[in-house]
Amino acid sequence: MEKVRIDKWLWAARFYKTRNIAKQAIDGGKVHCQGQRVKPSKEIECGVELTIRQGHDEKTVLVIALSDKRRGAPEAAKLYQETEASIAKREAQAAQRKVLRGLDMTPDHRPTKKQRRQIHRFREQDLE
Repeated sequence: MEKVRIDKWLWAARFYKTRNIAKQAIDGGKVHCQGQRVKPSKEIECGVELTIRQGHDEKTVLVIALSDKRRGAPEAAKLYQETEASIAKREAQAAQRKVLRGLDMTPDHRPTKKQRRQIHRFREQDLE
């Protein structure tokens, strides 16, 4: 196999659950091939570098093998190799998100009727 459509390869490599979701991600600009936006019909070859955004994470992977069939996760992981820089960057961002989650300043519950009145009074005093 020399070339495979990028949407089919992303589905086979288990980055996305369906080809339709892979197509939507590509159309939405979440997948770049060699730093360029691509179309779902773009045919990729071995050795191509892909940048894939999934949620908060951005992965940079090298295509090692091609497949148009979806198989188990261990076999799918053999289709690509994530770069060392990408792994380090993702881990640093995950640690940063974990720290920021601990600093969450949102209240545990909504204010009671009494507390709401106090808030309104305070704001009215501030405006005068």
